[in-house]
Amino acid sequence: MSLRLRPFLEKYFYFFMSLLIAAVVTYGFSHTVDQNLIHPAHPRSHILWVHAIIFTGWLVFYILQSALVRVRKVRIHKILGWFGLALGIIIIILGPATAFVIDRAYLHVDHKPLTFVVLHLSIPLFDILCFTCTFIPAILYRKQPEFHRRLILLASCALSAAGWGRSFLGPQFCWLGVDFFILLGIVRDLIVMRRVHKVYRWGLPAFFIGQATVYTLFTTDPPFFLRFCNFLLS
Repeated sequence: MSLRLRPFLEKYFYFFMSLLIAAVVTYGFSHTVDQNLIHPAHPRSHILWVHAIIFTGWLVFYILQSALVRVRKVRIHKILGWFGLALGIIIIILGPATAFVIDRAYLHVDHKPLTFVVLHLSIPLFDILCFTCTFIPAILYRKQPEFHRRLILLASCALSAAGWGRSFLGPQFCWLGVDFFILLGIVRDLIVMRRVHKVYRWGLPAFFIGQATVYTLFTTDPPFFLRFCNFLLS
C-alpha cells in the first residue's frame, strides 16, 4: 500500500493539503457566515468583511502556489511569493484586531459572560501566534524548499482551527483538527522519506504544548488570566 501511495504523496501531497484545508475552512464558516456576517442580529464592524476577504485570499493563494509548484511554474511561484509576504503580514495584524472587535461585541453588546469571551479570544490569538511563528521562518527559508513548504503548511494548518471550531469539533477541540493535518504531513514524510523532517519534529510538539497551555488557561479560568483578558478588551 505504501509503495502505491508514495508517488502520489511525493507529487501531490501539498496541493492536496491546500484543497483539504480550504474545504474544512469553507465548510466550517458556511455554518456561521450568514448569522455572524451577512445577516447579523446586531450591526458588525466592517473589519469582519476585510478579515473574510484577506483570509479567503490566503486560502486561494496557498492553493495557487501549490498548483504552480506542481506544474513546475517555479518562477511565477517566486514572483507571487512577494504578494504572499504582504498577505501574511496583513494576517498577522488583522487577525488579533478582528478578534478584539468580535469579543468586545460579545462582551458589551451581546452581554456574554467573560469566561465565554475569554474562550473566543484565546483561540484566535493563539492561532495567529502559531501562524506568525511558522510564517516568518517560512519566508526566511524560502530558498530551501524542504523547509519552506512544510512551514507554510504549518502556518496554513494554524489558520484551519477556525474552520474546525465551527464545524466538526467545536471551539474547545478545534486544535485536534490542526494536529491531525500536521500528522498527515508526518505520515507523508514517513512513507516518502522514511523519516520525519525536523520542521515537524519541532513544530508539532511546540503546537501541542502551546495548545495544552492555552486550553488549561481558559478551562480553569485563573483570576490573573481573566484579569489580563478583561484588560485587553477594556
